[in-house]
Amino acid sequence: MTTLVRGSQTLTRDALTVLQPGFTGTTAPDWLLRRIGEGLSSVGLFGRNIASPDQLAALTARLRAEGDDVLVAIDEEGGDVTRLEVRHGSSFPGNYALGSVDDVDLTRAVARELGRRLAECGVDLNWAPSADVNSNAENPVIGVRSFGADPELVARHTVAYVEGLQAVGVAACTKHFPGHGDTNVDSHHALPRIDVDLATLHARELVPFRAAIAAGTKAVMSAHILLSALDPERPATLSPQILTGLLRQELGFEGLIVTDGMEMRAIASTYGIERGSVLAIAAGADAICVGGGLADEGTVLRLRDALVDAVRTGELPEERLADAAARVRALASWTQAHRVRGAVSGPGAAVQEGTAPGTEIGLVAARRALTVTARERHTPMTGPPYVAAFTPVANFAVGDETPWGVAAELERLLPGTTTGSYETSSVAAVLAAAGERRIVAVVRDAHRHPWMAEALDALLAARPDTVVVEMGLNGSEPRGALHIATHGAARVCGRAAAEVIAGV
Repeated sequence: MTTLVRGSQTLTRDALTVLQPGFTGTTAPDWLLRRIGEGLSSVGLFGRNIASPDQLAALTARLRAEGDDVLVAIDEEGGDVTRLEVRHGSSFPGNYALGSVDDVDLTRAVARELGRRLAECGVDLNWAPSADVNSNAENPVIGVRSFGADPELVARHTVAYVEGLQAVGVAACTKHFPGHGDTNVDSHHALPRIDVDLATLHARELVPFRAAIAAGTKAVMSAHILLSALDPERPATLSPQILTGLLRQELGFEGLIVTDGMEMRAIASTYGIERGSVLAIAAGADAICVGGGLADEGTVLRLRDALVDAVRTGELPEERLADAAARVRALASWTQAHRVRGAVSGPGAAVQEGTAPGTEIGLVAARRALTVTARERHTPMTGPPYVAAFTPVANFAVGDETPWGVAAELERLLPGTTTGSYETSSVAAVLAAAGERRIVAVVRDAHRHPWMAEALDALLAARPDTVVVEMGLNGSEPRGALHIATHGAARVCGRAAAEVIAGV
């Protein structure tokens, strides 16, 4: 009888250990703290949980008061996808900007400084970098989150990013395996399908992941995508052929396999999150990420019970769940050791020159990432312009709460700057609002949005001295008296563009 009770407790604890849930609010709810005491080993943070660095540090300290080895994870890619600076925009350009510069030392320095800031706040697992090869320019969810379309370029910058993060004790989670770049569907909304042959996958999608594994990435995140050449039935997150056969056995990855958010419709709408979580662990995943949209105790308990029931019915081998939990604990031990070493050495002791606190390495990178094409008719602006932001619908990963553009930075440099946001190609309203002022037209992925290209055509016909700032993929020919490609929409990218416009 005693043995059975102990076995039941171990099983329940293992089921909690493999979950990476989120929660709401800027303080840890009581239910979350209780579950950490019962075995929950990871917590995922999102923009809703963060108000300031001091608040975040207090939050992570409270979590670790319940379990000093708890993993605190975050989706902090920098660039367009930021949680640390969700309300202001990131101090770091994203992957596309770094790939356009193609200086691996710069990428490593940016990732190291980003990692230092995370570690300072008590975060030790970053669901980054994106190692996706953006081979489809129509991709609605990857885009500037990728280093680029060349597999070798993506590979060398993925390695630099992993090295930068892990040098300061923050575990990298390379995503989205086996590659989300050649999709035209956002897996937050539906299940993307990639129908290319194995030779293409190995020559393109898998190149950066092989490099990241060789570089020692501590974790890899799976993608909710169907790759017919590997598994025609199940998406990668639920596929034994992909997670165990390809990632574990063929590529030799021994670290933590984390799922992408299980509440995403690519999984939830077809399998449900409980069934999907059981299938993911059975397929070879070690940690279930859930909480971007579902962030409550009921979700955690349903997933815990689903895993326990699957073991008891024989659907999920107990050894597989135990192995997954052991991998979570192993990564937690690695990050805990780095925190202890950092505390003994003192703040900033491991930080190398160029990434010290206060260093504006992000601004340096954003400035270097600009591609500027000037026509003879352009002169730097000395008076306040009118900024017309042509605004597409934000994808779920980026969200719509993070500001972007150049208006705020231009207002700082050229007081009196005003702005308007436009979601149609009606240029008459832009011209009326601008009056006699020069116009700065800000676009994002103009090549993907015919209405946006149409608006630019009409605006430039009426006002040839218009400045165009492209803050997404630079997929169209330069147009305007001055054309600036920032290669990303982070706040720091807007600042770098504003400096050029104002001639400072």
